Amino acid sequence: MPSLLSDTALVFGRYARQTLRSKFQMLFGALMPLLYLLFFGPLLTDLPLASQGDSWQILVPGLLLQLGLFGASFSGFAIIIEKQSGVVERMRGTPVSRLALLLGRVLRDAALLVFQSLLLVLAAVLMGLRAPLGGILIGFVFVAVLAVALASLSYALALKVSKPQEFGPVINAVSMPSMLLSGLMLPMALAPGWLDVLSHFMPFRYLVDAVRAGYVGDYASTAMLYGVLVAVAFVLGSVTVGTRVFRRAGA
Repeated sequence: MPSLLSDTALVFGRYARQTLRSKFQMLFGALMPLLYLLFFGPLLTDLPLASQGDSWQILVPGLLLQLGLFGASFSGFAIIIEKQSGVVERMRGTPVSRLALLLGRVLRDAALLVFQSLLLVLAAVLMGLRAPLGGILIGFVFVAVLAVALASLSYALALKVSKPQEFGPVINAVSMPSMLLSGLMLPMALAPGWLDVLSHFMPFRYLVDAVRAGYVGDYASTAMLYGVLVAVAFVLGSVTVGTRVFRRAGA
């Protein structure tokens, strides 16, 4: 265990330093959710979107998880570039734990997305968001968990494909329906009955419902319980899959 922790810290430090040297990467990922916040949020100000909370308490949690969904899903592009430049091949000859090679990467991704989430929440507060601190912190935790889970799957997929042209379409084919069926922009309770039922098969719905419950201070709700259970199961399954692929690939 000490070896795993030190190896993970070593890998995390390497990729964190790369990220810190790229201010563009740190800020650009939050651009799309910020645009939704600025141009879509004001349209919802006076609309009753849910029985609890105002429109900002509904929209911002969805934008946070949208940031996590797209930011983490496309993180595998980096490892495709590393494969082509020989970095992965060189790592195969090191004694570093294969699990640490995955965890170091995904923890860097989680830290980056939480930082971008903080920027998004600060902008939302300036525009009128009012939410309890506990709910805001819960939102950051869900973003981090989602980032770890999706980045693990993204890296696993990237190790299985040989070209970026094969990676991008698969990610788009998964991420777009996930966004639309999870109620990230608007609650699925507003959707027709058949669409609401279909959305219950999408795990991301439970995460966004949990964050919205946190943003109105409803910490002991059924939505929060389901969100926590789904998040834990999702991250454990994703990291397991990612670790197996890393070990088989010798990455």
